[in-house]
Amino acid sequence: MQNDSLRIRRANAGDIPAVLNLLSQVLAVHAQGRPDIFKSNVTKYGDNELKEIFADEKKPVFIAEINGAVAGYAFCQLQRIENSSVLKPVKTLYIDDLCVDVNFRGHKTGTALFEAVKSFAKSQNCHNITLNVWSFNTPALKFYESLGMKPQREYKEYIL
Repeated sequence: MQNDSLRIRRANAGDIPAVLNLLSQVLAVHAQGRPDIFKSNVTKYGDNELKEIFADEKKPVFIAEINGAVAGYAFCQLQRIENSSVLKPVKTLYIDDLCVDVNFRGHKTGTALFEAVKSFAKSQNCHNITLNVWSFNTPALKFYESLGMKPQREYKEYIL
């Protein structure tokens, strides 16, 4: 992979088939990790939803492309905390979903995506970058920690 050409760019409608494949990969991980709450054989978004998201400037989607093939994505959302009685007003870039195709993992594709997201967040004067990761997804937890991300809070559950 060292001679391969990695490029990060914004998503477009031509990326939809590849993104749907990646969304399926993400769901498979989740459905395997928590079959009690995740459905199998579906995707988070459909074609029309992806077209709308790709066109929304407040929801930038970044594509990692290697030699012309979609190798990964990062779905983001610009968020602003305002009018809170306890929280200061801050602008955040929330990573809704980040995925690297199983065939491109281990080659710094995810790191390149995160660096592009970080650069975008800085250009938008964001205070921070946030995301949620499921506790069963140990590889993702380790990956985000390797990037310097720290826990901000914990979300707990009690199964009845």
